[in-house]
Amino acid sequence: MQVRSIRFSVLAAALFASLPSMNQPLRAQSDPQLPYWASIDVDEARMRAGPSTEFPIKWIYHRKYLPVKVIDRMDAWRKVEDPDGDQGWMHSRLLSGDRTAIVTGNIRPMRSNPDAGARIAWRAEPGVVGRISDCDKGWCLFDVSGQRGWIEASGLWGDEELPPAPDK
Repeated sequence: MQVRSIRFSVLAAALFASLPSMNQPLRAQSDPQLPYWASIDVDEARMRAGPSTEFPIKWIYHRKYLPVKVIDRMDAWRKVEDPDGDQGWMHSRLLSGDRTAIVTGNIRPMRSNPDAGARIAWRAEPGVVGRISDCDKGWCLFDVSGQRGWIEASGLWGDEELPPAPDK
């Protein structure tokens, strides 16, 4: 009986020692598809200091469709960077593979064609978020709640050419 108790104690100590400390972030798996773009898919999303609900909350986002760059992953958790450069971990269920972007800098014209001389259809203020598609040669088709127009990619955050989001 005493031998079993000693074996169990040694086994338990070895197992406990191999578990990562909750004070240190877990190392993420390498992923050949990193980085990639995603967007927040819920009305309220929490960014955490590490890949678990045991880590403290860094930010609470109340901005559905906000673009984020996924830079690392650990199981169901994604390390993301937001448009301000803040980084932290979000659960994958909070994210979507939908491509969105946010207008940066000044008010940006949304044009009828991907050409600087084309008619201005709309104007987008800094901070406006919309869906993007057809990004090519410095222009992206930008859709803000059905108002569509071509916008120069240099005025957006979220347009950099990255691979598509992998399936969850």
